[in-house]
Amino acid sequence: MSREKVAVGRRLFYDARLSGNGTQSCASCHRPELAFTDGRAQAVGSTGEVHPRNAQSLVNVAYNATLTWANPALVTLERQMEVPLFGTDPVEMGVTDANRDRVLRRIRRDRWYARRLPRAFPGARRAISWATVIRSIAAFQRSIVSAGSRYDRHLAGRARLNASERRGMNLFMGEQAECHHCHGTFIFSDQATFVGASGEPPLFHNTGLYNLGGTGAFPEPNRGVFELTGRMEDMGAFRAPSLRNVAKTAPYMHDGSIATLEEAVDHYAAGGRVIADGPHAGDGRANPYKDPLIAAIRLSRRDRDDLVAFLRTLNGPDLSRDPRFSDPFRRGR
Repeated sequence: MSREKVAVGRRLFYDARLSGNGTQSCASCHRPELAFTDGRAQAVGSTGEVHPRNAQSLVNVAYNATLTWANPALVTLERQMEVPLFGTDPVEMGVTDANRDRVLRRIRRDRWYARRLPRAFPGARRAISWATVIRSIAAFQRSIVSAGSRYDRHLAGRARLNASERRGMNLFMGEQAECHHCHGTFIFSDQATFVGASGEPPLFHNTGLYNLGGTGAFPEPNRGVFELTGRMEDMGAFRAPSLRNVAKTAPYMHDGSIATLEEAVDHYAAGGRVIADGPHAGDGRANPYKDPLIAAIRLSRRDRDDLVAFLRTLNGPDLSRDPRFSDPFRRGR
């Protein structure tokens, strides 16, 4: 991390020239006003191909133990960045062996990068390379830190939650709703990492979202960690995302198939989702691979409203108003 790397990474993050066809930037799927998500159920790549998964928030991503919905091996932002840049199934940024040199030449010919990248990487043999591009973007991503929500200010004694929000907080943290088991750390997920953190393997969870034909299966290619391991016990297992800024990151779940916070709370209260007909029909509540923590919870309508009220207190400041995270091209800088 350095100021120079972050500054270069911010510009690259918003630079559409970094995609194969010059139409899409990282920010196309990670917009600051939406807590660095895109508001879509499933992301769309530079060639128009629909990604099978929902674009996750990049807020506080430096503290994530793993960096995709269901790959325990991707644990650094530098390695993860290779997936949207160079991936072919699905195509995201669309950089390929055929165009990667041409894409990099666009960056090398830009006078701003020609000045700033050598300062950011003074010891590098080639200051403008795919390695330094990726390292710069990762540095910028690590700088996207958000705190100062109403919940944080409440804990610090600088704000007061109303009665509904306090009831929701007690439900969230208590054994009735049990939300804290998967969302109990300072980033409100169970995959928080930091200096001195324990070396426990990261957890992934089947939340009973699907149960195709009663077999326990999830729709391809969204079958969770199973896609990598082939073990049935990993079927439908996905990471629990951070709930910070959650009111800004709809729709929800790995495939964006739950539209609102209210629907998300109802899903967990029911202990899974029932899909009555169609190709995805099945009773997710009876999925044999479902996490034992996902069980029916006795919640009144007021309880559910209170939980949603509390979740809305986890919104931090509007990141789109912070110049550190703004689009430098829009500002003419």
